[in-house]
Amino acid sequence: MQMIELTRRDLLKAGGALVVSFAFGVVPRRAAAQAGAPGAATDRPLDAGEVDGLLAIHADGSVTLYTSKVDVGTGVRIAFAQMAAEELGVSPSRVSVIEGDTATCPDQGGTGGSTGLVRGGTEIRAAAATARRALLQMGATRLNVPVNELTIIDGEVRALAPSGVREPRSRGVGIGSLIGDRRFALKVDKNAPLTPPSQHAAIGKPLLRPDVPAKCTGRHVYVQDFTLPGMLHGRIVRPPSIGATLVSVDESSLRGIPDVRVVRVKDFLAVVSKDEWASVRAAATLEATWSQRESLPGHEGLDRLSRTAPLERDQEVVNKGDARGAARVAAKTFSATYFWPFQSHASLGPSCAVADVRADGTATVWSASQGTHGLRGNLSKVFGIPPEKLRVVFLDGSGSYGTNGGDHVAADALLLSKTIGQPVRVQWMRHDEHGWDPKGPQQLLDVRAALDASGRIVSWETEMWVPNAAPGARALLSADAAGIQQEHGSGSGAITQNGDPPYTVDNVRVVAHLIKDTPLQLSNLRAPGKIANVFAVESLADELAVAAGEDAVAFRLKRLGDPRAIDVITRTASAFKWDTRMSPNPRAKQGPSTSPGTGNLLVGRGIAYMRYKQMENYVAMAMEVAVNPSSGQIQVRRVVCAHDCGLIVNPEGLRNQVEGCIVQTLSRALHEEVTFDRSRVTSVDWVSYPILRFPEAPVVEVILIDRPNEPLVGAGEAATAPVAAALANAVFDATGVRLRTVPFTPTRVKTALA
Repeated sequence: MQMIELTRRDLLKAGGALVVSFAFGVVPRRAAAQAGAPGAATDRPLDAGEVDGLLAIHADGSVTLYTSKVDVGTGVRIAFAQMAAEELGVSPSRVSVIEGDTATCPDQGGTGGSTGLVRGGTEIRAAAATARRALLQMGATRLNVPVNELTIIDGEVRALAPSGVREPRSRGVGIGSLIGDRRFALKVDKNAPLTPPSQHAAIGKPLLRPDVPAKCTGRHVYVQDFTLPGMLHGRIVRPPSIGATLVSVDESSLRGIPDVRVVRVKDFLAVVSKDEWASVRAAATLEATWSQRESLPGHEGLDRLSRTAPLERDQEVVNKGDARGAARVAAKTFSATYFWPFQSHASLGPSCAVADVRADGTATVWSASQGTHGLRGNLSKVFGIPPEKLRVVFLDGSGSYGTNGGDHVAADALLLSKTIGQPVRVQWMRHDEHGWDPKGPQQLLDVRAALDASGRIVSWETEMWVPNAAPGARALLSADAAGIQQEHGSGSGAITQNGDPPYTVDNVRVVAHLIKDTPLQLSNLRAPGKIANVFAVESLADELAVAAGEDAVAFRLKRLGDPRAIDVITRTASAFKWDTRMSPNPRAKQGPSTSPGTGNLLVGRGIAYMRYKQMENYVAMAMEVAVNPSSGQIQVRRVVCAHDCGLIVNPEGLRNQVEGCIVQTLSRALHEEVTFDRSRVTSVDWVSYPILRFPEAPVVEVILIDRPNEPLVGAGEAATAPVAAALANAVFDATGVRLRTVPFTPTRVKTALA
């Protein structure tokens, strides 16, 4: 066993870098694909404004796409292929996708905010349409046929039949022979004509994801499976409290575990070994003395702490009319407070990364990061590696839902490889993932509304206490521990959106009180902020419906003018077989539950609606629940959701996304809450941080509304936003009690019922 200790100065002098001259004959095929497309030049353009930056057509007529937008389980790979195939006149099966490789893919930004197709896909489609126009011109020259008499079918430029239909009158010329493995040297024309919806052959088809068979049979290479020759396995030894410093390490405590090295860089402590199990045992066995810190407030009373915490500033999000003045003269006023806790990303597989820093100053990191270009930029700055010598390659992980521990573990692996001069794979353990991943933020909301004598909403005010976003990159755990200077930015996404109601209200004011500091590191977590905001807005809207003496669906429809909004609510109610009545349910009692001695179940239904960010998807959701008043358990029986995101590229992939949004957010609403004491996070396993289990999954019916003449908007987040509100409204319908603090645990339900 050998212990290596470096000062910060020694570490930075060590240099090193990342890109692997891959020995691709000995690495998995999925990783090999990330090296670049067949026949692609190593100096290929990396500009998303160039056709050649986004796609290449090979001599055999196959197509490779290049994008920084990555598939984190959203199914965008097949959607990208469909969008390009539509314009290039090829089968989607002939299109492959290279994603998130900083050496071969242009920087289109990270994958977040449901922008995978909105930006990545539309840019690829525009590039393909630009290429199509050029291919038709090339074909016209080759075939000596006017360009307006040509089309592309099955990868060939062919002349149209005299009638102008798309039937060819003769064999044509393959696109591979026209351009194969050569550059178009064209700027992307964002206004290049697109194939009209009436002629779509690939877009709109429910094609299966090509990665699913290998994932179902264990052959797919996740980042956790990736290996390199000479690679060591690393495990990080975390301090017992956040911010603790390392006093001493007793390496003799590992005498019983052979071939393990201890690596220390200031307060960064890790073990590496050729054998992964040896590293796991060594990390658990190594005796280290740490300072003690109690810098956290504890999670109890976090709502009160949020209200009284020092503020960076106030942000006026919406200000229309005179909300307070209108409320003073209204017939009825209402107010309520809602709270959403810190939550983890809770990826089923803990974060993992592989790094190879070489003596020649090049380096490569394999990561499941949603933003490989951004990660490269940050790692470059922090560890002093020139960006041109640093390559980050995306490999599938186990889901990230924003930014989980993926960037942190990449830094762990890079620091270890840079220090010891060998490839290192770092796999976090479950307690690392739950304990140290950056969290989705806490949110406290005060909501006030007023009705006039006719039941019109005349005033709405939302005040939210939410974390402030500080400029700069999120600080990396290993760099902080190693004493390396870095930025300490913070951010959790656009968390102030959807704080205003989607209904007709003349006087609206939304103010965000931006909290200066938070006890835990933050990041964006799926649909940042919007779930909590819609939970508050749609819960109070339901209270207004009760006060107005109206059915919840009728109340909403009466106050909406947008036909697409009305459509999603109407379709949801119809599929749900919604019966018009007031809440709570006068027939809530269903009878004994199936579990002996647990009393009668109370059954109710609820609905919620929102337009995501008030400018994107339209989503309505109805839910039926059964509440056991004796145990406090909530059983979600069925969910119906109508979803309108404009043009649908792949309905099967979209349906999967909507279902996933619903199920994951039910888990967040029913179970998930980060707990912490004065020193550290205490919800570090599936017992202390439970998630939804298979028996709890409800029947889900998704109604997809395709609008092929409307722009597409992303679908990775929107269906999450109404879930907690529909659930809370259904619980009220069943019990007559409003739940305003997430998660809706049995203890909270029983307390509310009491």
